[in-house]
Amino acid sequence: MSRQVLIDRYILDHTSPEEDYLNELDRETHRKVLHPRMLSGHLQGQILSMISCMIRPKHILEIGTFTGYSALCLAKGLVGGGKLHTIEIDDELHTLAQKYFLQSGMANYIVQHTGDARNIIPTINESFELVFIDADKREYCDYYHLIFDHIPVGGFLLADNVLWDGKVVEPEAASEDQTRGILEFNDLVQNDPRVRNVILPVRDGIMLVQKVAE
Repeated sequence: MSRQVLIDRYILDHTSPEEDYLNELDRETHRKVLHPRMLSGHLQGQILSMISCMIRPKHILEIGTFTGYSALCLAKGLVGGGKLHTIEIDDELHTLAQKYFLQSGMANYIVQHTGDARNIIPTINESFELVFIDADKREYCDYYHLIFDHIPVGGFLLADNVLWDGKVVEPEAASEDQTRGILEFNDLVQNDPRVRNVILPVRDGIMLVQKVAE
């Protein structure tokens, strides 16, 4: 067994355990859904939950529900009366995510939207203290531009997969649409004077962005 595998196991062994409903959701996703590795999972889920609990947002926007694991983790940080809006383009995943929203007891705090986020975001008349992007990598820049004015100064944005399996440092991969989308997004954020940002080298990379100016 490699040293990295042992370290990964050690990290999980020293991370608070996930709730039973999250563990069940993880297992059902791996049994029934194509590309189950898209699910946030235990470690990333705990990080999302911790960040949300530190921010204590009134409203959260998630772009890319998948089967609902990350939404459930993020929703833990909502203040009383808060709402999480989550958008998923694949309508076949709606029922599975909803099942676990209900099972967790958090369904009343989660609003599901189905369709293209680029069309849905302009219809949501809310300000979001926390945004999580984990959808089509080719559209990350579009999401960023659409949501920026909905984030108050001091608010946070998280973007998943910003290392894209290491392809961000492979010149030959830059011609791929998904890789190019991530590269353009990372450069867009890095060069935006209205934010400060850091990449967390967790799993496939999470960009943590704070809006500091309009």
